[in-house]
Amino acid sequence: MNSNRKWIIGYSIAVLILFITYQFLLPWEGLPSWIYDGVYRWMPPMTVNECLVYVIMALGLNIVVGYAGLLDLGYVAFWAIGGYCAGWFMSGFLYFIKFHLFTSVPATDAGIHINFWAVLPIGGLICAIAGILIGAPTLRLRSDYLAIVTLGFGEIIPQIFFNGENFFGFNISNGTKGIVVVDPIPIPSKNLGPFDYGFKLLIFVALAAIMAFISLRLRRGRLGRAWLAIREDELAAGMMGVPLMRTKLASYAVGAFSGGVGGVAFATHVNGVYAERFSFTISIFLLAMVVLGGMGNVWGVILGAFILSWVNGNGLVALGETVNGRLGTNIDFASFTFLLFGMVLILMMLFRREGLVPESRLKMVLHEGDDEDAKKGSR
Repeated sequence: MNSNRKWIIGYSIAVLILFITYQFLLPWEGLPSWIYDGVYRWMPPMTVNECLVYVIMALGLNIVVGYAGLLDLGYVAFWAIGGYCAGWFMSGFLYFIKFHLFTSVPATDAGIHINFWAVLPIGGLICAIAGILIGAPTLRLRSDYLAIVTLGFGEIIPQIFFNGENFFGFNISNGTKGIVVVDPIPIPSKNLGPFDYGFKLLIFVALAAIMAFISLRLRRGRLGRAWLAIREDELAAGMMGVPLMRTKLASYAVGAFSGGVGGVAFATHVNGVYAERFSFTISIFLLAMVVLGGMGNVWGVILGAFILSWVNGNGLVALGETVNGRLGTNIDFASFTFLLFGMVLILMMLFRREGLVPESRLKMVLHEGDDEDAKKGSR
């Protein structure tokens, strides 16, 4: 509990500093230009908000991979479904329907316009149902076979949306053109548009905090202990009476719910839904976040997700601008993003398999026998 309190205080201070910076400091006319330029070069608000969306999704994948030990290479499918839920229920895309529910959009606007706060659980529940439907036939498999099948689903669903302009005669996604412009996020004082980064920061932080709280509560409960038992030894867990299929489906459904919430949040962040964003590389990207931070450790996953998404979103670009400006070179640092991620994964597997902030149980399992090996090597 003391460890959790320290992480909560640390993350809260960081969020408070960012909110004050984006909402009050940057708009201040008396702010020195070097501070303004430095913030927008290294920590632009749009990149930070995108990092928080990735945190939400990484927390969901951590339940599947970190808690239950199920290697899922198709998690991007749930992100895509959640994003298109926002596109369907928060825009004029379905123009032949006129339905408004607790929204500030003019009543004359065509389409389905449901309040953002209602679409969040709707998108999550639709993804949870999709997770159960996908998991029912696939979770009977193990290890590499499960990874291959989830990879297949992770490719199929985004491709359906990518070619969804004529899906059995229906336009479900607008194809490569995407669904442009979703409804703003309503709050008591105003409607948050694409550039209201400060208040969106608080909203995305709140969503990430809720998912972290759910993860921690589940981890300590009976279901969480069942997930850990399956992760450690599925055969032994089954012999001890753990309902394997039902427990696995629960992890898949909860993880998918988080992916759906992240998809809805991302659609409001970029003000649209675009099929090309939901590629296989996102699934690997999210998996790298979980591995880097520490599988099974909520605070480590948050840290790993923020670091990698910042590097991918702005870190390498800012580093390239700085290095090229000082050395007079013209190196495209951003093109080395996935090379860097690959090197990080290799180094983590070689020297710190448990991640930056390891879960105590997983750390003990991974390093079991290290002392004996060291003694044998010293003889």
